[in-house]
Amino acid sequence: MKYPSCTPLLFSLLITGITSLSSAAETARERISINADWRFQKDDPAQVADSLDYPKIRAWVLPSSAAFVKDPAALPARPAGNLATDVPYTQPAFDDGAWRKLDLPHDWAIEGPFKQEYSGNTGKLKYWGPVWYRKHLPLPASDSGRRIYLDIDGAMSHATVWCNGQFVGGWPYGYTSFRLDLTPYAKPGAENVLAIRLDTPDEFSRWYPGGGIYRNVWLVKTNAVHVGQWGTTITTPQVSADTATVAVKVIVANQGASPATAKVKTQLLFAGKPMAKLPAQTLDLPAGASAGTAATVAIAKPQLWDTTTPNLYTAVTTVEVGGKVVDRYETAFGIRSIAFTPETGFLLNGKPLKVKGVCNHHDLGALGAAWNTRAARRQLEIMHEMGINALRTSHNMPAPELLDLCDEMGILVMDESFDCWKLGKTGSDYSTLFDDWHEQDLRAEYRRDRNHPSVFMWSIGNELRELDDAQAGPALAASLTAIAHEEDPTRPTTLGSNRPAANNNGVQKAVDVMGINYGISGYPKFRIDNPTIPVIGSETSSCISSRGEYFFRTPPAPDADKQGAKTKPFTVISNNKADGKSDFQISSYDLYAPSWAMTPDVEFSALEKNPHVAGEFVWTGFDYLGEPTPYNKDTTNLFNFTDAASKAKMEKEMKELGKVAVPSRSSYFGIVDLAGFKKDRFYLYQAHWRPDLPMAHLLPHWTWPERVGQGVPVFLYTSGDEAELFLNGQSLGRKKKGPYEYRLRWDDVIYAPGEIKAVAYKNGKEWATDVVKTAGPATALTLNADRSLITADRQDLSFITATIRDQAGTMVPRSKNLVTFTVSGPGELVATDNGDATSHASFQSPKVKAYNGLALAIIRATGPGKITVTAKSEGLTEATVVLTGR
Repeated sequence: MKYPSCTPLLFSLLITGITSLSSAAETARERISINADWRFQKDDPAQVADSLDYPKIRAWVLPSSAAFVKDPAALPARPAGNLATDVPYTQPAFDDGAWRKLDLPHDWAIEGPFKQEYSGNTGKLKYWGPVWYRKHLPLPASDSGRRIYLDIDGAMSHATVWCNGQFVGGWPYGYTSFRLDLTPYAKPGAENVLAIRLDTPDEFSRWYPGGGIYRNVWLVKTNAVHVGQWGTTITTPQVSADTATVAVKVIVANQGASPATAKVKTQLLFAGKPMAKLPAQTLDLPAGASAGTAATVAIAKPQLWDTTTPNLYTAVTTVEVGGKVVDRYETAFGIRSIAFTPETGFLLNGKPLKVKGVCNHHDLGALGAAWNTRAARRQLEIMHEMGINALRTSHNMPAPELLDLCDEMGILVMDESFDCWKLGKTGSDYSTLFDDWHEQDLRAEYRRDRNHPSVFMWSIGNELRELDDAQAGPALAASLTAIAHEEDPTRPTTLGSNRPAANNNGVQKAVDVMGINYGISGYPKFRIDNPTIPVIGSETSSCISSRGEYFFRTPPAPDADKQGAKTKPFTVISNNKADGKSDFQISSYDLYAPSWAMTPDVEFSALEKNPHVAGEFVWTGFDYLGEPTPYNKDTTNLFNFTDAASKAKMEKEMKELGKVAVPSRSSYFGIVDLAGFKKDRFYLYQAHWRPDLPMAHLLPHWTWPERVGQGVPVFLYTSGDEAELFLNGQSLGRKKKGPYEYRLRWDDVIYAPGEIKAVAYKNGKEWATDVVKTAGPATALTLNADRSLITADRQDLSFITATIRDQAGTMVPRSKNLVTFTVSGPGELVATDNGDATSHASFQSPKVKAYNGLALAIIRATGPGKITVTAKSEGLTEATVVLTGR
C-alpha cells in the first residue's frame, strides 16, 4: 500500500517587511500576531442565562463552517439580525477596563486552584463554564478595500465571536483551527473591538483539556484576489534518489465585486536558493468565486525528508492581477514517499523503518494547555534523546506549530482527530457535536495539515464505542476514511482500537492501516485473518511509575507448622503487575501496569516476534494532567503507606468519612514526569530504541539507611548485551540478556551503603558504565538551566532544574525540601513544578517542594539583559544561575 508523498503548510505567510518578489507584494498579504493585550473575564453577565448555549445558537454558528462541507446548502440559514445584542460584553462601548489584562495563548484553568472535590480524571482543576475575551484593535485607513480575517488556532471551547457588536461566527470543537471573515464588520481607520465567548461544558473531556484561547491568534489581511485559506496542496508522487516529481495545486479566491483574471506562479526553493519554476497558469475568476491550478515539475537529485535528515523546501506562490502582484504565499514542504505493507510494516523513501513512537496529550505540564513553542520543543528534544521517531497526537488535532517542529526535527506524526464518535464516553463530550461538525472538523484538519511531511497517518478516532458494532463501526469508519481520501489521498487512515472484535467485523477493512491498542495477542492472528491489511500498535504498554519511588514487600513470618517444608523463593519486589502501589505513588521498578496494560518488555517481545507490525506508540511519552490511574477517584479501600503517620491518617479518614480522599491529579503513565524529569523507564526505551548508543542506567537509588542488611534488588537498563554488577568493589556476578530480554536483574542484592557500579559489555567488549552512590544529609542546592540565552519576546523560556545535594554533590534521592525561587532583572517566573502527581501546590507559586530531589522553575525574559535566578531552602546553601535575555 503506497501513498504519494505530501508536504507541509507552515503558515509562513507574508508579513509586512519580508523580502518579496516585488515592492507591490510586500503589502499584498499580512499575517499579524494579535496575541498581546487582551482583556479577560470569567462568567457571563446576567443577561446571558442559557441564551448562548449551543443548541440555542446552532443556526448562528454552523454557517461559519460552510467552506468545509460538501453540501453547504444542507446547513441552516443564518438567522436575520444580530445575536446577543442585549449582552453588554459584546458591545464595543462596554468598559472592560476592570477586566484582567493578559496575552495569548492563555489557559485560565491551569491557574486553579486544585480542589480535592474535583475529578482527578481532569486534573482536579475547573475547566468548564463561560469566559470572555475582548481586544481593542485599531485598523489603519489603508486597510479599506482589503479582506480581513481572524484566524484562531484553537480555543477551548464552543467559541463565539463578535466584532464591533456584530456576531461574526464561531466554532465549537476546541482543537480545530478556524477562520472567520471580519471584513463586513471591521472599520478601517478606527478602533475595532473583538469579543470572544468560550463555554466548555462540564464532563467535556476524559483528561485535562485546558480552557481559554490557548493557541495563537492571527489577523490576516489580503487583497480581494488571493490564495484561499490553506489553499496550496503539494505532493511528491514519484520519489527516488535521482529525481522527484513535485505536484502543486493552488486555490485562488476572488472576493471582490468584479471578475478578475489572475496569473499564478510558483517557484521552489531549497535553503533559500531557487531550484525550479512551475509553469505559470491563468485563471478567470468571476466575482465571489474560487478556482484552482495544478502543475508538476521535476527536481533532480532531491534532498529527501526523513527522520535523520529532515530536509525542507519552500514553495513561493505569487498571484498577479493586471501585471501587479496581489498575493504572495509560502508553503514549506518535504520530498519523501511513504508506504505500508502487511508483510514488513512501514517504509519511508522505500526503506523499512520501525515506528518508535509515543502518544502525548496536548498539555505542557505546569504551563497547562497554553501553547508555547519552546516548551513543546523541549518535550520533543527529550523524546528524541530517548530514541523516538514518531508521535501520536492523542486524541485530537495538534497546534500547527507542533507539526512545524516535527517537520524540522524529523519526527513522524499520527495526526488524530477524535476520542469519540456518536457514542460518548463522558456526559458532554464530542458525541454532542459529532453529527453537526465531524465533516467540518476533519476537512479543516486535513487541509491545514496535509502538506506537512511529518504527518504520515490520519487517525480518525480512539477507542470508539462503536467498534464492537458490526454495522455502525465499519460504516462510520468508512465514512470518515472517505472524507480523508477526498481531502488527501496521499496518506492512510487508521484508528486506535481496543476492541478485538474490530479486527474482524469490518472495521479493519474501513481503514487503510489497522491500529491495535494493547492487543499483542491479536498481532499474529490479525496477520492470518487479514493478510492484505497493514497493522500498527497504535497505543501500547501503559506501564505506570512515579519518578524515584521504590517499594518493597515485607517477608512473611515463618510458619511454625511448616518448618522444614520447601517454600518458594521470596523477593522483596513483586512481579505482579497489579502491585507496586504505595503512598498514592507507583514503584519505579517498571513492573507495574493496569489490567489492560503491560510492561515495555512484553510489548518489545511481541513486536520482535511479529515483524509485520509497523511499530508502536507508547502510552505516554510525558505524564499529563488528569487520568491518574490507578488513583482515579476516592476509594473505600485502604492503600499501602510506607509512613506510619500517613497510614494512621488515612485510617482515621476512612473511619470518619467512610472513604479515603485520593489526591492524585496527573498521570503515572509517562516515561518522563510532568516536570520533564526522566523516570527510569526512559532508559529502558533508550536502551532498546538506540542500540548503537553506549549507555547504562542503574536503579534504584542507593540511599536506604532503613534497609541495611535487607534486600534491595538492582536493575540495569543498557544497550549492551551483558554486564557485571559491583557493590563497594565486590562483584555480584555477570549476567547476559537472553532472547527477548531487555533488562538485567540482580534480585538478591543485600543493601550496604557505599556505591553500586555496573560495567556493561557488547560483543564481549566494555561498552558503558554507571555508578550510583549513597547520599549523605542534604546540604546544598544547585541550579542548572537548559538554556542560558533566551529571546526577550515573553514567549521563549528557560527550564531550570533545582537539585538537592549532599556535601559531596550527590543528589539526595528522597529529599522533599521546600524551595523558593526569586528572579531579578528583566525576567519573571512563569511556573514551578516537581513531577509529583499528588501535589496540589499552585503551578504559579514561587515556592515548591522538591520531589525526590528535584524541582523545576520556568523563566521567561521580559526584556534584554542579565536575569539572575536564585533558589533558597532552609538549611541548605542557596544557588543562583544567570540567564541573558536578548
